[in-house]
Amino acid sequence: MNGNSAEGARKGRVILHLDMNAFYCSVHEAEQPELYKGKPTAVAGSVEQRKGIIVTCSYPARARGVRTGMTVRQGLKLCPELILISPDFDLYRRYSRGFKEIAGNYSPLMEIVSIDECYLDISGSSMFGSPLEIAETIQRRIAMELSLPCSVGIGPNKLLAKMGSDMKKPSGLTVLRIRDMPKLLWDKPCDQLFGVGRKTADKLRRLNIRTIGQLANADEALLTSQFGVYGSSMKNAANGIDHSPVRELREPNKSVGHTTTLPANVSAKPEIHRVLLNLADQTARRMRRKGFVACGVQITVRLPDMTTFTRSRMLDVPVEDAPTIHREACRLFDEHWPEPPPVRLLGITLHNLQPKESAAVQLDLFSYESEPKREALTKAMDALRDKYGESAVLTAGMLGDDPSTLIRNRKIRGTSLQIDEDFVIN
Repeated sequence: MNGNSAEGARKGRVILHLDMNAFYCSVHEAEQPELYKGKPTAVAGSVEQRKGIIVTCSYPARARGVRTGMTVRQGLKLCPELILISPDFDLYRRYSRGFKEIAGNYSPLMEIVSIDECYLDISGSSMFGSPLEIAETIQRRIAMELSLPCSVGIGPNKLLAKMGSDMKKPSGLTVLRIRDMPKLLWDKPCDQLFGVGRKTADKLRRLNIRTIGQLANADEALLTSQFGVYGSSMKNAANGIDHSPVRELREPNKSVGHTTTLPANVSAKPEIHRVLLNLADQTARRMRRKGFVACGVQITVRLPDMTTFTRSRMLDVPVEDAPTIHREACRLFDEHWPEPPPVRLLGITLHNLQPKESAAVQLDLFSYESEPKREALTKAMDALRDKYGESAVLTAGMLGDDPSTLIRNRKIRGTSLQIDEDFVIN
């Protein structure tokens, strides 16, 4: 691809997708190159215990067969010299803000997708050069100023920009246009099309649709009969068509959540309930800081084979206290898994948030006296923790040595948030 091909996209929209490569490991390498540069590294929980799941790994580690989602034990078996690093989410957030500030110099139309990727609409940024020159400048500045590798995709829409950034890693730069789809992607399996997961690809195979090209040319009526409106969207995507805008302004906050990956499979119900208690505690804390109450609770459960389930329910009245959230989360789990399977990840998300001052909390006959007392207790506990730290006030049920106890430490915790430092938009 050359500069002229990117220049041709100038007649319509021009979208960049920036994807930071092996972001967490790359950040540690940028901070301490003398320890990590060019070496097989992995960020994982429970580093000291040699347990847990690999969150991400460096490219030298990937060359040895190490992959995200593996257990640490599996990674060390494939690569005995693998260097394990404890996560530092404060550090990742700082570098995330850094690369987004650089990108934001070239267009105000930025959509933040996660801590390590964003879209940039540069359709009106010709004063900075051609699309290819802008992409190269951003990539070069991120490398020089932050010492981070970054792949960039250039396309006429978000779909093609995203797929372009995935084609060359690390530090690749790819222009992908609609007319490139048949030559470059139509012979690939359907699950290589962004947005098509393994289960959907399996269902497509049962319809004898095995490649992106076959999906592009499939009968739309057949697809909609099997997948609903998603069938039409998949056919459009297979043909490189995507009209979704780059949304530089986020919608109002709708949900907040935490997930935690456990160092070993857990199937004992009391232990699962205890992990959910820690998740409920910190999720409720973050929500209250923003002045919201929740009208719904969702749990996330991931099994050892990485199969992930979510279950949710709407509440009769908005809530803000951890005990109620914990009770609802446990009830959800117990209803759907009376005999708990081995669980590797648990999460709680509070959704349908409303500002507390405008939420009509309907106190029934049995709670109109207890609710003010519970709210006063919650405020007192929050004040103590704000002053003396998150571990200043704990119940016995919160104690333990699994990663759910670490989410009170903002520096090392992982969260479900993908948009900014407080909320995830669903």
